[in-house]
Amino acid sequence: MAKKAPSPKPAGKSEVFANIATSTGLAKKDVSAVFDALASEIGKALGKKGTGVFQIPGLCKIAVVRKPPQPARKGVPNPFKPGELMDVAAKPAKNVVKVRPLKGLKGMV
Repeated sequence: MAKKAPSPKPAGKSEVFANIATSTGLAKKDVSAVFDALASEIGKALGKKGTGVFQIPGLCKIAVVRKPPQPARKGVPNPFKPGELMDVAAKPAKNVVKVRPLKGLKGMV
């Protein structure tokens, strides 16, 4: 059996900051501060008092989807043992973060 070639590793945080710093002429500390401010803005928008949606223009839209609680169910067919029924436990309500790509990001790929 032939071995696959190892896939290249994705760029790390410091490598991304260094690449952005060289392309923009800013210091790495300034780039880091911009990313910290962006993370703070995303947190405000997606938090309890925020709108629940944050958009990075041209790249992606980040939204919080609030999922309601799921009640327990009885008598669901077991996919691993045909003919046997199983019980499914209840699930509490939860918040799920969805990231949708926008046209600019789709065009890059």
